[in-house]
Amino acid sequence: MAYQTFQQEYMQMPAITRAYTTSCVLTTLAVQLEILTPFQLYFNPELIFKQFQIWRLLTNFMFFGNIGFNFFFNMIFTYRYCRMLEEGSFRGRTADFLLMFIFGGSIMTAIVASGLVVNQVFLGQAFTIMLVYVWSRRNPYVRMNFFGLLNFQAPYLPWVLLGFSLLLGNSIMVDLMGIAVGHFYFYLEDVFPLQPGGFRMLKTPAFLKWLCNPVHEDPAYNPLPEDRPGGFDWGGEGERLGAQDEPRGD
Repeated sequence: MAYQTFQQEYMQMPAITRAYTTSCVLTTLAVQLEILTPFQLYFNPELIFKQFQIWRLLTNFMFFGNIGFNFFFNMIFTYRYCRMLEEGSFRGRTADFLLMFIFGGSIMTAIVASGLVVNQVFLGQAFTIMLVYVWSRRNPYVRMNFFGLLNFQAPYLPWVLLGFSLLLGNSIMVDLMGIAVGHFYFYLEDVFPLQPGGFRMLKTPAFLKWLCNPVHEDPAYNPLPEDRPGGFDWGGEGERLGAQDEPRGD
């Protein structure tokens, strides 16, 4: 019964979210089982462009480290905000959502390859922050709660996560890159087109629209509302990981 429930929930996930989160989990499991090693996955321009190990352009976004707190934390946020974007502002626009993936991944790859950000060989966390940033800017009035300690509006969430990374002793360059790329995408898509003389600079190619041709939805499909902040009940009642809804006033 539990397996059937999980299978049903899994198949109801939107296509891009299902593909990306599954790839991340399978990649991590493959490393954990020693089928692969991180040395076969990390971003290395010399190996990519001189030895044509093209897969590294993708796999460096799929590995979040060994299974542990950091992995689960990142995967929860990746799944929640990826799904809420795909079922919210990108609902019925799978090709446009895939274009955002390609755009964000390409900009991050160019930044690391140019040497502007050094010693970053796995970019999955930066990609997650980008998703969080775009969602937070498109849901500016959602009130959020972080670990039961902080109350704030959604646009502050990426900065709260950056501060949390700093407290854990992690480099904040990854978070800053995700925020910068997310803001760049948000500006091109949501700000510049509304300016006098503005227009949409990111146009989805026809082949992506053909590739992502929408399918008929299952009547039982139950999407997550986009204005529902990500979070996870951790351990028991009152213990929460990440951001949760805060009751709104009348």
